[in-house]
Amino acid sequence: MKRTTVGLAPFFSRCAIIASAVCLFLTPATRAAAPSDSAALLGRWDLTVYDGGKEAPSWLEVSHSGLRTLVGRFVATGGSARPISRINFKDGVMSFSIPPQWEPEDRDLTVEGTLQGDSLSGTLTASNGKQYKWVGHRAPILRRDGEPQWGETIDLFNGKDLNGWHTKGKNQWMAESGILRSPHSGSNIITDRVFTDFKLHIEFRYPKGSNSGVYLRGRYELQIEDSKGMEPQPGLLGAVYGFITPNEMVAKDAGEWQSYDVTLVGRTVTVALNGKTVICSQVIPGITGGALDSKEGEPGPIYLQGDHGPIEYRNIKITPAK
Repeated sequence: MKRTTVGLAPFFSRCAIIASAVCLFLTPATRAAAPSDSAALLGRWDLTVYDGGKEAPSWLEVSHSGLRTLVGRFVATGGSARPISRINFKDGVMSFSIPPQWEPEDRDLTVEGTLQGDSLSGTLTASNGKQYKWVGHRAPILRRDGEPQWGETIDLFNGKDLNGWHTKGKNQWMAESGILRSPHSGSNIITDRVFTDFKLHIEFRYPKGSNSGVYLRGRYELQIEDSKGMEPQPGLLGAVYGFITPNEMVAKDAGEWQSYDVTLVGRTVTVALNGKTVICSQVIPGITGGALDSKEGEPGPIYLQGDHGPIEYRNIKITPAK
C-alpha cells in the first residue's frame, strides 16, 4: 500500500493552579454535561460506501479531546487512517472534513451523517466533488474469553497451481517451482476459504522498490515494502498499515526471502518479522485501506496484494483456532 521545551516550567505551574481552581467550581453535573450529547457517537464505526451497484468499505473512530471537542480517525476506501482534527455534532447530525491523501485533487474530503440508534448514514463528498451515500454500524469489540485451542495446520498454497485461490479481475499470478508469483502489478489474490482466529506463516520476496501486503481476514493489511535501513513507520514493512508501527525495523535486502509469523485472535495481533517479534499483542482498531469489506464480526480470507509491483510468496501455512 502507498504511504507517503525550554523555559516553560513557570507557565505550566501557573496553568496547573488555574486549572485546579476552575475544577473546584465545576459540579459533577456540570463536568458531565459536556460529553453527554455526543456520547452516543463515540467509538468505532464500520462503514459501507455505495457507488451505484458497488460497495466499498470505510471506517470511522470518534473520541473526546478535553471537555467538548470531538476528534477522530477516518479510513476512506483506500489509503491509510487519517486524523480528524474536529468532528461537529449537534442534534444527531455529524460532519467533518479532512485534507486529501492520495487523491490528485487539492480539495478536502467531507463527510456528513445522521445518527439513529446504533446506525449512522449520510453522504461522503470526495476531493473530486463526487458524492456517495454511506451507512455505518458500530464495530464489534471482538474480545475473546481465554486462550484459543489450535487446530491442524493447513497449506494454503500447494506449490503447483492456484487451487484454493481466486483473483478479482484479470489474473497475473502463477505457480512456479513452489513459488506463488506476481511478475507485475495486476490483481490481488484471495483464498477461497475464510478464517476467524489463526496463526499464519508466510514467506515473501520482493525486488528493489516493490510493495505488497498480506490482508488478515481480508481486512487488516500487514505491510510489505522495501524498507531496509529505514526507521519504523506505520506504512513500512512490519506495520499494520496506518495503525500499528513495528518496534524495530528488521527488514532484509530486496531480493532476499523474508517471513511473517502472525497470530490474530479477535482484534489482538502479534507479528514476528524474520523471526523477531515487532508487534506484541496490540489491538487493531479497524479495517485498513483496501479491505475487502467492513464486516469485522465475520470470518474472512487471506488476501495478497498484487497491484503495487512484482512480488513472490511461498510456504503459506495457516493454523486456525478450533
